[in-house]
Amino acid sequence: MAAPSTSSSSTDQSRASLLLEVGRIDRAHGVRGEVVVTLWTNRTERLEAGAVLASDFGDLTVADARAFQQRWIVRFAEISDRDTAESVRGQALRAEPISDPEELWVHELIGMMVCEADGTERGRVEAVQGNPASDLLVLESGTLVPLTFLVERSADRLIVDGPDGLFSEA
Repeated sequence: MAAPSTSSSSTDQSRASLLLEVGRIDRAHGVRGEVVVTLWTNRTERLEAGAVLASDFGDLTVADARAFQQRWIVRFAEISDRDTAESVRGQALRAEPISDPEELWVHELIGMMVCEADGTERGRVEAVQGNPASDLLVLESGTLVPLTFLVERSADRLIVDGPDGLFSEA
């Protein structure tokens, strides 16, 4: 079976710009088209049967998935043999954002103003850096603010209550 086809329509391109990377196809597994997937999200519903993930080879529909060590073995409906599975190795998997007001999403944190509890503005979030103890907000100034200090969020502001010296110059 050939790899899923790609489409270059402007509708597909605008849809792709709204998708989030949620994982990667690491390698083929076995001879029936299964692949090993690393998820970059804790939302395992991304791999429930019927879920659709976008890739550079086109949309891939999850037929079945099971946990495998720290990753997942996934069978996509569009991939039925090892050769096709090998052809999608290394591909990023993308999906639409999940709406959950109780969750913090990296794409929503970027650009938000970080303020101390007294209202002092400390800068905008440029990136979120993964860290085993707590993900870190990377501010324009280069300051790193652990997410554990986040006490409140509004539509455009993140309020943090950190220890003395968190924002002092080194």
